[in-house]
Amino acid sequence: MDSHAIAAHPDPHAGHEHPPYLLHHFESVEQQHEAVSFGMWLFLLTEFMFFGGLFAAYLVYRNWYYPAFVAGSHQLSVVLGGINTVILIGSSFTMSMAVYAAQKRRKSALITWLTTTLLLGVVFLGIKASEYHEKWEQHHVPGLNFSVSDFVHVNPAFPGQPALALDMAEKTQVYFSLYFAMTGMHALHMIIGIAILAGLIIRARSGAYTSGHTNTVENFGLYWHFIDIVWNFLFPLLYLISRHQ
Repeated sequence: MDSHAIAAHPDPHAGHEHPPYLLHHFESVEQQHEAVSFGMWLFLLTEFMFFGGLFAAYLVYRNWYYPAFVAGSHQLSVVLGGINTVILIGSSFTMSMAVYAAQKRRKSALITWLTTTLLLGVVFLGIKASEYHEKWEQHHVPGLNFSVSDFVHVNPAFPGQPALALDMAEKTQVYFSLYFAMTGMHALHMIIGIAILAGLIIRARSGAYTSGHTNTVENFGLYWHFIDIVWNFLFPLLYLISRHQ
């Protein structure tokens, strides 16, 4: 191609700085931001569908075995569940502040808020691990380690009918199966989130997210808020069944 052809067809990117975080298959930072955000929302949609199935199973079995679910729920610590709820709400705030710090290109503030979010997540998992250990010691883990004797005496649904009380007490295994499945999947998402947070902190220390590229921090913030939302449904559904009685 001669010089006249080059002059007739100038490079559209000539004279424009190419940011290092702009991937080669995107024409602009705005296009990349929209594509990445759209992909993140699609991912969260699949997560909502996954947990939606668990919530649907919970509601069906709760309707079938309500007295058993009441008995099982009363074996959980509302205090520990409430503390974990406050911790996760606080971590959503610190994550929001991390996104704000990235947008304002404040490196030290970003690292501080990300680290605080990580620490809150670790505290949450520590409390949940303590609850799991307690359930194991009390023989409330479904399967060979499960004991129904604790629930026959606390089940108020069938006074004077020990056979029905024993049958419903055995149904508490359904409650604890859903309890461990739902809180376990939530804890797994927390562990994944904490691992990603550790990576974000390492990269943030080198200034990765304070040069105008905030997509990664913003999208992870959506993921972390999703974890918080799920727990805010799990807490009342699992911990607060008939607590007013």
